[in-house]
Amino acid sequence: MRRTSRLIRVAVGVASLALAATACGGTSGESGDGGGDDKGLAIAYDVGGKGDQSFNDAAYAGLEKAKKEFGYKTADIEPTDGETDADKEQRLTSLAKQGYNPVIGVGFAYGPAMKAVAAKYPDTTFGIVDSVVEGKNVASLVFAENEASYLAGVAAAKSTKTKTVGFVGGVNVPLIHKFQAGYEQGVKDTDPKIKVISQYLTQTAEEGGFSSPDKGKAAAEGQIEKKADVVYAAAGLSGQGVIEAAAKAKIWAIGVDSDQYKQEALAAYKDSILTSALKDIEGAVFALAKSVEDGKPLSGTHTFDLKSDGVGLSDNNPKFAEVPGAKEAVEKAKAGIVDGSIKVATE
Repeated sequence: MRRTSRLIRVAVGVASLALAATACGGTSGESGDGGGDDKGLAIAYDVGGKGDQSFNDAAYAGLEKAKKEFGYKTADIEPTDGETDADKEQRLTSLAKQGYNPVIGVGFAYGPAMKAVAAKYPDTTFGIVDSVVEGKNVASLVFAENEASYLAGVAAAKSTKTKTVGFVGGVNVPLIHKFQAGYEQGVKDTDPKIKVISQYLTQTAEEGGFSSPDKGKAAAEGQIEKKADVVYAAAGLSGQGVIEAAAKAKIWAIGVDSDQYKQEALAAYKDSILTSALKDIEGAVFALAKSVEDGKPLSGTHTFDLKSDGVGLSDNNPKFAEVPGAKEAVEKAKAGIVDGSIKVATE
């Protein structure tokens, strides 16, 4: 077994212990009509696709880890613009039919398609990130985004000099409401006098809320004009535009899902990325792949939270340690969430 990070090790343990593993699927060579002993994990990306330096890339990291660990063939498929549930269903069906196992849909938008396809391929294990789909052969991989966002709010409150911070959500949907709720609560619990400017880029994913850096940049520029000097984006690929605007204005950006300070594509802006609210999507994806490889595929709902290190806040930017009281405040908030003395809202 290769060395893994603490975050991944814990996530694997959480997924393994969250529910008793069920015999809902087989090993990677036993599923689908076109099975092959050398076929394993396949993922279907969410809007924005690979290269978003955030949500989808975290899933891809999990796929790459499984590929190296188990030495089998993998597949990853991009979404198409303006696609329907039928398109997603066809994509998942194709992967299952080719013999990939498990098959993971990255993002809540795969919910209806996952439910339909999983029922047709009972010997294949399916996984979905950020949504709950009922099915004996489906593992729902969900996260306490509100908890990580709370920590981001604490960091923002400790870092602002203008007493105004911003939040940019990609699409106005319940999942992103969790990010907003946690962030706003973290800010207000730290300093009630701080103003939070929150907005969404679009009402639906089809309008490009998760895949339009130009929209993210424009939104951030608008918030900066209103004196925001820390902006947190939960907007997938669109968040790159927020980070670019923050760097240009020489203010702080807070990344999401992956540690965006460490992303090569964002290297030009890294000094402006104070921190990132993390979701261990990589660990969750790998955990499901490992369970199938071990012959004990997971099913049911698995929640990755702060207590299990399934979410968290990065501190790789050395400048984060230079913000007076930020690190201590974040650690205190984390302890409070873990011991239950701080209850983080989801709406």
